Amino acid sequence: MPRSGPATIAVALHDIEPATFDRCALIRDWLDDHGINRVTLLVIPARDLHPLSDRRPEIAIWLDERRRAGDAIAQHGFQHFRSRPAHWSRPLRPRLHSEAAEFIGLDERETERALDAGRRVLKLAGIEPHGFVAPAYAYTPALRGMLESRFRWWAGSWGLHATGAAASTRTGPAIGLASGTVARRAISPGVLRAATLLAGETLRLDVHPMDLTLPGHMLTLDWVLRHSVKRRRAVTYDELAAAGPV
Repeated sequence: MPRSGPATIAVALHDIEPATFDRCALIRDWLDDHGINRVTLLVIPARDLHPLSDRRPEIAIWLDERRRAGDAIAQHGFQHFRSRPAHWSRPLRPRLHSEAAEFIGLDERETERALDAGRRVLKLAGIEPHGFVAPAYAYTPALRGMLESRFRWWAGSWGLHATGAAASTRTGPAIGLASGTVARRAISPGVLRAATLLAGETLRLDVHPMDLTLPGHMLTLDWVLRHSVKRRRAVTYDELAAAGPV
């Protein structure tokens, strides 16, 4: 049965890897300063095909500290880079054109290899992710099927999906700021503010390391957080998946 409760905000910090780690750590501290005491951390296992803990051993230590403090950890693809063209003949949705959509174009064997290689890299670093978020939210049928037996949940752009015996879908879009063209960067702050005011029981907010380099983005995120923490409790995707559908 659907459950109802106090309004929540679920912040997901994307693209954690050696090259972005310093910015991600700063953003995480900044979120704490805004009263966001629980965040879902999306970790790229091997951005340049080298395990993240080989490049920056301190990342694993930081992630363990954050987990102990209440944050959740999710695997964010394997390399976060698309290496194969799509096999589909019909026009793709814009999201699936992204260079980050690494699972688009992979066959079942390649999908399984990338998925399991990422899990192995994280586990060898002492990191145990409970969930999975595909780069660019780009999923294939093969990927979705494999996630059912490997993670407690996976998140798409329009919902959070718990797996296993407690399988359920918690609807709600993930919203964030664009970092592509100048026009998209100019429009996205207004869109995000409107989406914040119209959000339902759970506001899913995506934050990226690139946001820290764009003052307009940080001002918009500051506005979103100030308006949200007054009436929303911070939760992780682990907690949302365990709570069931709404």
